[in-house]
Amino acid sequence: MIYVSHLLRDEEMKELVEELEVGVESIEFSISENLDHLSEHIKTYRKRLQFIGTRELTLHGPFLDLNPVAYDSRVRRVTMERFIQCYEAAQELGAKKIVYHTCYHPGIYFLIGWAERMEEFFHEFLADRKDISIVLENVFDREWEPILEVKQRLPEPNFSLCLDIGHAHCMSPHPVEEWAQKLAGEITHLHIHDNHGERDEHLGLGKGTIPVREVLKNFQGREDCTYTIECNTKEDVRMSCRMLREIL
Repeated sequence: MIYVSHLLRDEEMKELVEELEVGVESIEFSISENLDHLSEHIKTYRKRLQFIGTRELTLHGPFLDLNPVAYDSRVRRVTMERFIQCYEAAQELGAKKIVYHTCYHPGIYFLIGWAERMEEFFHEFLADRKDISIVLENVFDREWEPILEVKQRLPEPNFSLCLDIGHAHCMSPHPVEEWAQKLAGEITHLHIHDNHGERDEHLGLGKGTIPVREVLKNFQGREDCTYTIECNTKEDVRMSCRMLREIL
């Protein structure tokens, strides 16, 4: 299943859903202001989804100002509250998957003990939340090993990893091909976009320097994997969708 990130206007999303037969990955419930008015926003967004015309939905979880491994108990509590609110929205709207960031920032947080604290947070979060798939996405992460360790510590069947190929390409000193190869067995969702290895540009596939075919060959034949195209224009979404389907 291929999704398109709801970065475009509703009218453009409707056009792409009809033309490409894709689902939607919503960013609406990653925004704290929307979470502050959760019930009202769920109702509003349900109407927007009806207009767009898809029942296939994934949510992108909140991440700004949040940290699952925070030492400050109040920051951790707010992070848990926001993650739970997004989960509740997913239940109400029938989303099949939620993408949460690792929220790791190099130079600010140490990796010593990081995986253990992530395990503790998500073990608590997942204790009574089993009906929606949860995937953990790399963003500023420079190393893939700690993320793999988190998954190995959390054998829950509805918890796995999301590889953002654009983030890995421009944020990590390790080749994105290495990320794909080393994490492939634990990945069930990918964020698809391109860049030139210097910043997070969210370009269409082929417009940057990501060796797309080398990366995606690790997921050929994987029926358990889903994909979200995260591009800023309709043209880039179309181009990326065509290339993605051709490779897979």
